[in-house]
Amino acid sequence: MNKIIFDENNRIFKLDTPGSSYMIKIADEEGFLLHMYYGKRLNSTITDDLCRLEQSPFIPSKNERERASFMDCAPFEYPCHGLGDYRDDAFSVLNKAGHTATSFSYRSHKIYSGKHALKGLPATFGTEDECETLEITGADEANGLEITLFYSVFYDTDAIVKSVRIENTGNADIKLTKVLSSCVDFYGDEYDTVFLHGSWARERIIDRKPLGYGKHYVSSLRGESSHQEHPFIGLLAKNADEDNGEVYGFNFVYSGNFIAQAEKSQFDSVRVLMGINPVDFCWNLKPGEEFYAPEVICVYSDKGIGGMTRSFHDLYRRHLIRSKYKDRKRPILINNWEATYFNFDTEKLISIAKRASALGIEMLVMDDGWFGHRNDDSSSLGDWYVNEEKLPGGLKYLVDEVNKLGLKFGIWMEPEMISPDSDLYRAHPDWAIQIPGRTPVRSRAQLVLDLSRDEVVEYVYGRISAVLKSANIEYLKWDMNRQLTDIGSFGLAPEAQGELFHRYVLGVYALQDRLTKDFPDLLLENCSGGGARFDPGMLYYSPQIWTSDDQDPVERMKIQQGTALIYPLSTMGAHVCDCPNHTTGRTTPFETRGYVALAGTFGYELDVTRIPETDQALIPYQIKMYHRFNDLVRTGDYYRIASFLENHEWDAWEVVSPDKSEALLTVINVSARVNMKARPIKLKGLDPEKMYTVTFVDIKAEPGKEQTLTLPGDALMYAGINPRIDNAGDFRGRLIYLRSENV
Repeated sequence: MNKIIFDENNRIFKLDTPGSSYMIKIADEEGFLLHMYYGKRLNSTITDDLCRLEQSPFIPSKNERERASFMDCAPFEYPCHGLGDYRDDAFSVLNKAGHTATSFSYRSHKIYSGKHALKGLPATFGTEDECETLEITGADEANGLEITLFYSVFYDTDAIVKSVRIENTGNADIKLTKVLSSCVDFYGDEYDTVFLHGSWARERIIDRKPLGYGKHYVSSLRGESSHQEHPFIGLLAKNADEDNGEVYGFNFVYSGNFIAQAEKSQFDSVRVLMGINPVDFCWNLKPGEEFYAPEVICVYSDKGIGGMTRSFHDLYRRHLIRSKYKDRKRPILINNWEATYFNFDTEKLISIAKRASALGIEMLVMDDGWFGHRNDDSSSLGDWYVNEEKLPGGLKYLVDEVNKLGLKFGIWMEPEMISPDSDLYRAHPDWAIQIPGRTPVRSRAQLVLDLSRDEVVEYVYGRISAVLKSANIEYLKWDMNRQLTDIGSFGLAPEAQGELFHRYVLGVYALQDRLTKDFPDLLLENCSGGGARFDPGMLYYSPQIWTSDDQDPVERMKIQQGTALIYPLSTMGAHVCDCPNHTTGRTTPFETRGYVALAGTFGYELDVTRIPETDQALIPYQIKMYHRFNDLVRTGDYYRIASFLENHEWDAWEVVSPDKSEALLTVINVSARVNMKARPIKLKGLDPEKMYTVTFVDIKAEPGKEQTLTLPGDALMYAGINPRIDNAGDFRGRLIYLRSENV
């Protein structure tokens, strides 16, 4: 059955996912493309009244006198600039005559099975048996432009993927000053918005607010998706909660400057826009050239926030992440950063590796400080050559010794950066992004390499490749510790400086695309000062991203809740930290740190040779816990049970296998409650007809020695269960594992 149809009589496109429909109408002789409907799946296309075409102010061919009134309220599928639509638009230009107006008139369309890649950009993928695509081509004849809107629907999830291509079919150069990727107009309902805000060490904190009149948006001009804001917007019905109500989610598959905006108009309609931030963007498009805008993922749920979340998770696991590791357990690694910072040598690293190996850890990752003459953060970025004063015998000797201990080896690099105190900068100062005549702004004593230049990209790739080939390196942590300023390139002409931000991101993508193709067995983990570039664009190249530099489990619960709102647990880099925590100074139980890190990739960030023996003794049990539950955590459906961010006392989340045969509930009591009975916890996502063996997990218990109960699924979901957490003290946790007896 086709998921995309065109009703020729009514000139309506209808796109269906398993649970939603999206409808577009070609209206009037001018070929206006109007948005009709996005919501719960419909069985027919008989919804013409949604466009209000027979109500005042009518369509222009029937009432030219009030064309302006039509333009200012019509639900345009791709709203253009300067011709009477005073709401924010998706597309504007600067032509040779100095004019900025644009328009879109329908010309043709095609529907086909499968989906094409996007040139130079990360994009979702699917076979002819997995998805279907609609291309609608329109024209802006006055500017000599062809505009193609792409829509793909996947057969297995409630997601619609949108993108745009602009082609210069005229005879004159034109400047693109705004090319957003998606617009959806909604009619007259009351909505809340959800954005994800934060800063370094507190990324992606959920912020829900009523949507009032005017524009409500988040954006980045930092050259990356950023710690501070996130390329996501949720639009929620007023009554929507975790499990009920209508929810729309929009996520941008891009790692640079963005804008995500909801605008409530004078007529109570709501327009949601998403795409590359137009500030400081100006792209020169010559005759015959094309510009591709990145994808936007649109998700609809009538099962609340949780339904939206699970659709995003399914789409990204099945149709965005490409790494061979996406369906595998990741090696349990220990990173030496918080163990040693810059103060390490071969002997110290081997001592950590020996103890880690004895405890069952599977990989040692060497972090910052192994190259150039780098003993602090003031030098050597760009000089990717081993410091043999620290590492006698070089990388190969160290890696071989670590491999002899039964551990894999990984390495940290920051390929996009350059230190003014480096051989590279002294040889090529023009390779740094900066503005002639201005003293460049430094952050962490470093500048940013100009990845809009092919020779810079080639140099960076050559150094990464040489390092990876020099020894048996099986993991790379790719970091980016500062944001972009002083936007100027010695490699771009004056009229092309407005292309630098986007060309920089394309350079990052080109590097990582080549890296993943040339080293297909490498486990790549992206990072940007923690979680400043945790976005779908990066997930296309790496199956996991470092979630935040704050590893304190109490703070991580809020950060991981916001991250898991969109992204699968398998993508979240999460480690057991040292205590007192290096960011917050808080001390928490070692067991609880493990429970929180289990909701991610799981690893360690501490000096395993120096932590208390009682904590060391728990590591083998935590590793056993990881191997026992990771398949379920990595592949299961995610349910939010309680939010510490909202209640300030406790947190709980659950993963349920797709066949509902097993589930894992994690409960953390952050604050001890005096003279209070235990709260019953109602589970979600189980089969009410099945009987479940409920195991109160004791990671140190012998097989068969844990406490168990047998309860029906309906009782577990509707009546609840006592988690049996010791209330003597803060930060106490519990894992509860359920296995169906009806498998």
